Amino acid sequence: MKVMKSKVTDKSAEGQKVDGAEGAMEKPKHKKVKKFRSKVPGVMITQYVEEIPEGKSHPDFTRKPIALTIQEGKFGVFKAIVYGEPTPKVTWNRANGKIDDPQKFQSKYDEATGEHTLEIPKVCTEDADTYKCFATNEYGKAVCTIQLNVIEVGFKKTREIAKSKEEQEALKPGSFRTMLKKRGEVHEQKPLESEEKIWEILMSADKKDYEQICAEYGITNFRGMLTKLAEMKREREVEQAQFIEHISLLKHIEVNADENATFEIDMDLKDASSRIFLYKDGIMVPYTVEMEEEMKHQLKRVGKKFIFTIKNLDPADAGLYSVDVEGVNVFSTDFKIPPVNFAVKIQEVKAEERQDAIFQCVLTAPMAEINWMGKSAPIENNDKFEITVSEDKLIHKLLVKDCQPLDAGIYAAVAGIHSCNAWLVVEVDKNPANKGKKIARKTTQAGGGDLDLEKIAKEQAEKHKKDMEERMAEAKIKAAERGVTDAAAQAEKEAADAAAKAAREASRAAEAKAKAKAEKKAAKLKDAKEKAKAKKKASGGGAAGGGAAGGGAAGAGAAGAGAEGGGVAGDGAAGGGAAGGGAAGVGAAGGGAAGGRAAGVGAAGVGAAGGGAAGVGAAGDGADGDAGSGSEYDDIVVSTDESDEEDGATKTKRVRSRQVVPDTVIDPGVHFTLGLSDVTAIVGDPAELVCKLSKENVDGVWYLNGEEIEPDDVLTMSKDGFFQSLKISKISEDYAGKYKFEADGRKTEAMIVVEDPPRFDPEELNKFSVPIVIKKGQKATFKIPFVGRDPMKIQWYHEGEELSDDTNIKIEHGEGYSQLTLNKLQRKDTGEIKFKLKNEFGTVEAFAKIVVIDKPTPPMGPLEIIEASQNAIEVKWRSPKDDGGCKILNYILERQQIGRNTWKKLGPIGPEAHYKDSDVDHGRRYCYKIRADTEMGTSELMETEDVQAGTKAYAGPPSAPKVVSAFKDCITLTWNPPSNTGGTNILGYNMEKRKKGSNLWSPVNPADDIIKEKEFGVKDVIEGMEYEFRVAAINNSGAGEFGTPSEFVFARDPKKPPGKVIDLKVTDSTYTTLSLGWTKPREEEGVEDEAKGFFVEIRPAECPEWDRCNNNPIIMTSFTVKGMKSMAMYWVRVIATNDGGEGKPQELDNYILAMPPPVRPRFTDQKVKSFMVVQAGNSARFNMNFEASPWPDVTWMKDGMPVSKRVTISNAEGASQLLIPSSERSDTGIYTIMVKNIVGQETFSIEIRVTDEPKPPGPVEVDENVPGTVTVSWSPSPDEKRDDRLHYLVSKRDSSKRTWHTVADHIFNNKFTACNIMPGREYQFRVYAKNDMGSSQPSESPKWEITGKRERFVLDRPESKTCNLERPPKFLVPLKMHTAPQGYECYMSCAVRGDPTPHVTWYRNNISLNTNTNYLISNTCGVCSMLILRVGPKDTGEYKITAENHLGRAECSTKLTVSD
Repeated sequence: MKVMKSKVTDKSAEGQKVDGAEGAMEKPKHKKVKKFRSKVPGVMITQYVEEIPEGKSHPDFTRKPIALTIQEGKFGVFKAIVYGEPTPKVTWNRANGKIDDPQKFQSKYDEATGEHTLEIPKVCTEDADTYKCFATNEYGKAVCTIQLNVIEVGFKKTREIAKSKEEQEALKPGSFRTMLKKRGEVHEQKPLESEEKIWEILMSADKKDYEQICAEYGITNFRGMLTKLAEMKREREVEQAQFIEHISLLKHIEVNADENATFEIDMDLKDASSRIFLYKDGIMVPYTVEMEEEMKHQLKRVGKKFIFTIKNLDPADAGLYSVDVEGVNVFSTDFKIPPVNFAVKIQEVKAEERQDAIFQCVLTAPMAEINWMGKSAPIENNDKFEITVSEDKLIHKLLVKDCQPLDAGIYAAVAGIHSCNAWLVVEVDKNPANKGKKIARKTTQAGGGDLDLEKIAKEQAEKHKKDMEERMAEAKIKAAERGVTDAAAQAEKEAADAAAKAAREASRAAEAKAKAKAEKKAAKLKDAKEKAKAKKKASGGGAAGGGAAGGGAAGAGAAGAGAEGGGVAGDGAAGGGAAGGGAAGVGAAGGGAAGGRAAGVGAAGVGAAGGGAAGVGAAGDGADGDAGSGSEYDDIVVSTDESDEEDGATKTKRVRSRQVVPDTVIDPGVHFTLGLSDVTAIVGDPAELVCKLSKENVDGVWYLNGEEIEPDDVLTMSKDGFFQSLKISKISEDYAGKYKFEADGRKTEAMIVVEDPPRFDPEELNKFSVPIVIKKGQKATFKIPFVGRDPMKIQWYHEGEELSDDTNIKIEHGEGYSQLTLNKLQRKDTGEIKFKLKNEFGTVEAFAKIVVIDKPTPPMGPLEIIEASQNAIEVKWRSPKDDGGCKILNYILERQQIGRNTWKKLGPIGPEAHYKDSDVDHGRRYCYKIRADTEMGTSELMETEDVQAGTKAYAGPPSAPKVVSAFKDCITLTWNPPSNTGGTNILGYNMEKRKKGSNLWSPVNPADDIIKEKEFGVKDVIEGMEYEFRVAAINNSGAGEFGTPSEFVFARDPKKPPGKVIDLKVTDSTYTTLSLGWTKPREEEGVEDEAKGFFVEIRPAECPEWDRCNNNPIIMTSFTVKGMKSMAMYWVRVIATNDGGEGKPQELDNYILAMPPPVRPRFTDQKVKSFMVVQAGNSARFNMNFEASPWPDVTWMKDGMPVSKRVTISNAEGASQLLIPSSERSDTGIYTIMVKNIVGQETFSIEIRVTDEPKPPGPVEVDENVPGTVTVSWSPSPDEKRDDRLHYLVSKRDSSKRTWHTVADHIFNNKFTACNIMPGREYQFRVYAKNDMGSSQPSESPKWEITGKRERFVLDRPESKTCNLERPPKFLVPLKMHTAPQGYECYMSCAVRGDPTPHVTWYRNNISLNTNTNYLISNTCGVCSMLILRVGPKDTGEYKITAENHLGRAECSTKLTVSD
């Protein structure tokens, strides 16, 4: 079965366009439109006017449609009730497709109930979609969105699985945009320019990251950025306050070990139903809240925490991710994916306890740091973990120090969007001697020695370098192509601008020159006339006047354009000269313009030629010419057109000598094929910077922090072919900074970071590591010099515990050293001394050992008596528990004979804890004092118990014999000697046997042939008989008492181990126990014998070792394992055993989870109300009991949305409770509980209606429209609009009866017509408003009366006829069958006739009920009735009624069934 879920296409979401019915209905063109949320959750209202007239209202929903999940082929229906004045028009729409097909979609309206319905008679998978219901009138519209999910069954499932994969591909960002275009919906995408992206990143970034972000995006005005950012944050907080109570703990995007990216937000929404949108680079992306669905982007909500997950990462997922709530941005995070992968992944490491373990990997590209995870938690550098990176940034290592069993687990390395993981297995020390002792720290490392990582990293570096060179070459080619294209485009643009400018200047110059020419010409004509008049007067002045005229012409020409023909001849025409000058001026201007245009194209020398070829000295033309120098226009030819003497124009011809764009190969010159790389060096170590050029033996200059470097004793510069290097033989902090190498205008830069971690001198460290041996009470001093940059944290440890200044502890710190002094040392102070240094660059440790020696502790007992004969006493004891750190040289013994006060010194006896005293008297008792002697002194004494020499002391009983082997003709047994030997050596043993069921013990060995060894084979046995054996020890005094008998053993050949158990299965399970059952294995003679018992073993999934649940074999074929961890995973097996040994284990086929058997959620309440009415202000409580395994997730929703914070949800084992402490009318809705676990889910819905006692209706009016009837009308109750279940009740009273009786009920309108109105009577009506809570106060009508006309009454009395009406009883209406619920009333009735009136008797099971007060029996005009007020189980049975008179008898019967 597959559920076809509708795609979330909520048209009210930001960035989406509304179409269909909503878009088709245009808004009235009013001044202002308001949008707000309805009190009904999930309804959006648009108000078209600012103020709604009194008595009018915008549309809204009284009951909104609810989401449906329905099986394919079933009947689906959406129901809605709306209100508004004027009455709204209701339309329906769907997101994908139309609903105009009347056979598939039917829109209906029920006037009686006011319900608008959209019916889908036969739902199919294509109908799964988002639907909308619109209610519209002239004052506004209300919109509600609902989902239709279709459960698909049958053969279509395979097809839909394939289709779902295609949809997943379509849900990728690029495909998603294409899909939206196909659907005709245009998402309004947030513009995300580069500047806006930077501000989005800064808004959500930590303050410590501001500097890095500014450096990355080139922001230099840091102070201005902070000012603007603070202002933007204040604006953002104001916007967020509309929808969010509080927001905190913004966790930026990270890639976890399962190669999924997640980012988290903690925010408290004001409205739990607020919509949340996810954007990537400004484009909305879809996501799902169902984690089990295969969608790329997912949202998981845990309380106030929102966790976004991006699955199946690829490089296309990089970008800026933003989260909006109702269109307001709350968080942005930049997801960068470096192009890196693992060349060598981390491998499994097996380490011993207290040993260091190392994980290491190699990347395909350099990376400054990667993320390490340990048991799903991030790992950072600390005392437990050390993370290191190689200089080439390709090899990354994680060192786990001092491994403990708790450190075992899965460790992961995450680089970019890729990850790898491996196990750390910590092997616990199983040596029983070390049990309870603190294991010494091991100096070896586990893991890391299998691979040649340096070689692999070198290969990866070369490969990465080659890839970078190829990319740089491609980038250069593309840059060159772009440069040529840009240059050509720029040249064309400049040429067009220059041509336009030159044309404008030439036009202005020509106009000015023409005007000046005309003015000068007029002046010359005037002068010429005056001179002519003067000539007439003076005939002798003509030559001079001509010369003047010529000069004047020349001057005019020069002033006009600077032409060389201004004054050609002394008697030339002044007008011609002027004309020539003017033409020349204009020509010069034209030439300048042409020269300027050519210069714009790239011509050289045009301005010069144009400006000076004809001797025209126009400053403007010369300037234009200079600007265009360097073009291909080199040869300029100047000619004068003689045919155009009037204009006198000089033309310039430009001859192109070569192509506009020359075919040249640009030599890039020297460039770097390998730039400098940053170097991190330790003070005192050498450092080297190397770069590679494209040419050999190129000279260059090195700089440090902008200043040129000169070689000296420390700094040396060298070049070797293509390589240039700078070596620093012994680095110090003075050499830290930015280095630059420059050659032929090209440069490369790198940083040298000088670190000064704490370090020890190797010789001083060796001296410090030498163990110190010191006597008790003296003092020990540890001093070690070190170097490193301050500040430095210095710590001393003794056996893992940090030391501080105390009475006997003194710690001194000096410049470059630290000293620890321990005073008054005791033996217990022996142990490991650790010195630890730490600064910002690293941590280093040094270890030493101190041994405090003292005199030994006393020897230990008990005293073991080897011999206590009449000639000697031989004893043995144990060495001291602590030898004081020195070898034991001697034991010193003293002896006292019991009864005497003196002690005899026996002297030092050597280092052996053994002594034989031969100087004893028979029958005497002796006591010994023993001391241990070392170079540090003599221990305290150990005094022994009394030992008697030469008495009859029998040995104690040996241990019970154990069967070594059993055959049909021999049983071999072994035993342990007695602990009490009686003071002498054990000489041998006697053995006895006894058959099972017998009281007689018989000897096994003859009295004169004692058993010398502690093992014996009994051959005097009968096959098939069962025996037990016992042993007695013999010493010099004789045989002692027999010990405990052995277990019974059969005299038969050994048995074969049994086979595997059969039909092993789990019979029951809980969260802490597991019950098993099985069948005994089959017997196969000579191969597998009968099983005598069984062992049950379990193994947690993460542990490789099996644990035995029962130490002794069980006989039954069932067992319950206890003490299991809830929801843990276990493997289980059973082993059969007998005397022949253990058989092969039988395991369950699959692992077992510690949980009850899976049970699909099921509600256990038999009778649950689906409708509840609550009075406003009271609490509403609803309990649901269910059963499910494993423990399910319980979710409550109201009208398909999460319940509000006012609603309290309490979940317990097998039950859930919904509580509304103080209900309001807005709490009315359909509440749905969903119980879901891994097996399935179950839902149940209850409609809770919150209402109150209704207010009475308005004034009541009475009117007569038809004679004999009265129409009663009234104004509606104020609660009618808020309560769709409100109705009216009408009661009537007339003047004849004076009592009120109901004439109509369940009236849903405001009118009622009363019939049978009699003239002459006075009538009055009351109207009550009723709902689920009860009735209101009545509204009364005025008294109303029809006055009747009195007519004379005439009685026509017919003749009387004798008529006999007597008849026997007969039932006209019989009794009906009845089924009544327990506790309810039951009403039985029937009709009988008869004359005279018959006597009626009721029976139950043939017992008369007429006198029973529990039954209300009546007989009115032949209608016989019986009422049972509270029906109970005792009322079940057959009921019979009899009617009899003197003419006859009639019966009628029925049955009553009482249901639970």
